[in-house]
Amino acid sequence: QVQLVESGGGSVQAGGSLKLACSVSGQTGSKYYLGWFRQAPGKEREGVASMWIGVGSTYYADSVKGRFTISQDNSKNTIYLQMNSLEPEDTAMYYCAADTLTPVMTGSQALRGHLYNYWGQGIQVTVSS
Repeated sequence: QVQLVESGGGSVQAGGSLKLACSVSGQTGSKYYLGWFRQAPGKEREGVASMWIGVGSTYYADSVKGRFTISQDNSKNTIYLQMNSLEPEDTAMYYCAADTLTPVMTGSQALRGHLYNYWGQGIQVTVSS
């Protein structure tokens, strides 16, 4: 079992920054994928960023490239999502998710949530104009 807990959400004005954290515990294995996803009311879930933990590869949605950065702190078993230049369109519930079963994914697959087998409870991010 793997447990994921998000933190760091909140409200910010457009142009501001937030840093989300995903605390990971349990049996992940040495290599797995950790993704950040978001879902706004009335919209489909969107993959935002993903990291192949243990390898270091990262993947980003076009909508956040250059603004968001995914990183990890091995000592804390925590994966972060630094979000800069936030826009009202970034308002959503953000989830971190882990895929411990798929050995290799393409960048496109890494941003598709259907392969991920563990999910956090989600955290709200609200960006006001």
